[in-house]
Amino acid sequence: MKQKIIDNIQTIFYALVIAIVIRSLLIQPFYIPSSSMEPTLLVGDRIFVTKYTYGYSKHSFPFSLGPIKKRVFFDEPERGDIIVFKTPADNRTDYIKRIVGLPNDKIQFKDGDLFLNDRKIEKEKTSNFEEITCGNNSIDFEAFNEKISNKKNYKIVYKREGSQKNTDIYIIPDKHYFLIGDNRDCSRDSRFLSDVGYVHEENLVGKAQIIFFSNDTIKSSVLKFWNWNDSFRAERFFKRLK
Repeated sequence: MKQKIIDNIQTIFYALVIAIVIRSLLIQPFYIPSSSMEPTLLVGDRIFVTKYTYGYSKHSFPFSLGPIKKRVFFDEPERGDIIVFKTPADNRTDYIKRIVGLPNDKIQFKDGDLFLNDRKIEKEKTSNFEEITCGNNSIDFEAFNEKISNKKNYKIVYKREGSQKNTDIYIIPDKHYFLIGDNRDCSRDSRFLSDVGYVHEENLVGKAQIIFFSNDTIKSSVLKFWNWNDSFRAERFFKRLK
């Protein structure tokens, strides 16, 4: 009996070690709790994030307790990548946004257009989506396809009214990045220097790669069990992100 207990404890220990290694060095699941990345990511999406894409820092490990002082095996992110990072304000909270500015870039928004190093980034108005939300509220919006490079284009939305389409000029410091949400008027991001601001390379956690599961968390409320099947967004299962 005693040996059986010891064997069980060893099995659990090895399983935990393997799980920590996979989570820290290879891939980690994340849940999307907010609408700041709509329409690309919806509340209730579950995604896989690769931890090795940009190398490793202490934030690659659970509770940011990694034994690494500086980032190792670093590989520069590309503009347009969707990235999970630790907010500079507390170095604990996970945020997910899209990277638009690299170190030493100059960023400014004018009338809703993104200017990168004084070059206007191409964007084209596109068809509207069924619904875009900000928190619990649906918003009246305009949708665009923004092309930040020859390899990267993605959907963004602005409110029709009360939109923040103009900003000051941002000069990104060395070893820092500028990240914003695709839901441009419903995102606390690098435009808000006191809340998020510029994100240091050590705070990068990993690159969002795929949605592996998605369900409408309102329809799937425990109290609304009759809607459980309808809440699944099967068309989003295993959808690659861009």
